[in-house]
Amino acid sequence: QVQLVESGGGSVQAGGSLRLSCAASGYTYSGYCMGWFRQTPGKEREGVAGISTGGRSTQYYADSVKGRFTISHDNAKNTAYLQMNSLKPEETAMYYCASDRCSSRGLGVMMGDTGRRFPYWGQGTQVTVSS
Repeated sequence: QVQLVESGGGSVQAGGSLRLSCAASGYTYSGYCMGWFRQTPGKEREGVAGISTGGRSTQYYADSVKGRFTISHDNAKNTAYLQMNSLKPEETAMYYCASDRCSSRGLGVMMGDTGRRFPYWGQGTQVTVSS
């Protein structure tokens, strides 16, 4: 059974930075996709960034975070990271990590539609950005 554990959330002032981590366990094969999503009460969950971990790695970023957020993966630790810079108050949310075998349709498709294609989810980590 795949398990995901997020960490690294917290409170920061606008313009600040945080780094989230998502440790995966239970995979019996290498090469899977991991994504970061965020959700605030009353809003749909939205994809933030994603990465494919095997072979030729690909990355996905939502337009709203391009140039400010960076996703990476440490194969030895089976851990994905989301470096978030220049954070904005409207990015206050619960951030979730998700994972699954990569789809042949591509990472962008997996990251769409609120992430419903991902079966494995972490418990979430809160990010609060104050103005």
